[in-house]
Amino acid sequence: MEKRKTKHGALLTTIFSIISVVYMFPILLVLMNSFKKKAYISRKPFAIPSGKMYVGLDNYFRGVKQANFFEGAKWSLVITVGSVFLILLCTSMCAWYIVRVKSIVTSAIYYLCLFAMIVPFQMEMFTLSKLANTLKLNTPWGLWIIYLGFGAGLAVFMFTGFVKSIPLEIEEAAMIDGCNPLQTFFGVVLPIMKPTCVTVAILQTMWIWNDYLLPYLVLDLKKYTTIPIAVQYLKGGYGSVDMGAMMGVLVLAIIPIIVFYLFCQKYIIEGVVAGAVKG
Repeated sequence: MEKRKTKHGALLTTIFSIISVVYMFPILLVLMNSFKKKAYISRKPFAIPSGKMYVGLDNYFRGVKQANFFEGAKWSLVITVGSVFLILLCTSMCAWYIVRVKSIVTSAIYYLCLFAMIVPFQMEMFTLSKLANTLKLNTPWGLWIIYLGFGAGLAVFMFTGFVKSIPLEIEEAAMIDGCNPLQTFFGVVLPIMKPTCVTVAILQTMWIWNDYLLPYLVLDLKKYTTIPIAVQYLKGGYGSVDMGAMMGVLVLAIIPIIVFYLFCQKYIIEGVVAGAVKG
């Protein structure tokens, strides 16, 4: 029996290792090609950079300069941090209210949030673009509100599942001690919700940081660009693309999100499991 379990564990380890390599391969391919000359990226994409192919950090310097990378990184950071903060604050409070206040209104809000998760973005993107221009939301700060609308569905769903697992007696004890609802939420409930907060933050950050279409449709591109939008400026005339510079910029764009994920990954499984608790 123990041998069978050992073989089963070894088989699962092998399978998951292969899957991990498959997922990591595109990132490794981009990293390798970021150190090659442009001519060799298309001719020998799978070759390890060495000899004539190796160009050091030239692709990175050229990409940063041509794409105005740091300007795009600044606005990507502003949009991502502001949007994620707003999503965490508003949706956690909304989920707490939905769970603790049982009414037709809160049920309607909950199901509307679930419905928002299944509506394809393509159905509303043109209307959204016009509406954003009309309401003057074509700025990084306007995008905070738009991302809140698109991210609320998943976030409310996860937070709601977690709040159902929090004993009501804890909140009642805080109120007996003289806390008002806001003090109870920020002093008692929100610290308990930390695993789900981190999980939602990771998922939303990865989405918003890498998003191209929504900023492209909404932002005033004469004033603001994000990293995904800045990458397109590496295109030359007649559709030519500086692949070396593009690979360098892509690696620089990937690094922050990978570091953030590795730093917070220990919370993600805990948060997902907690958010799946049924009331």
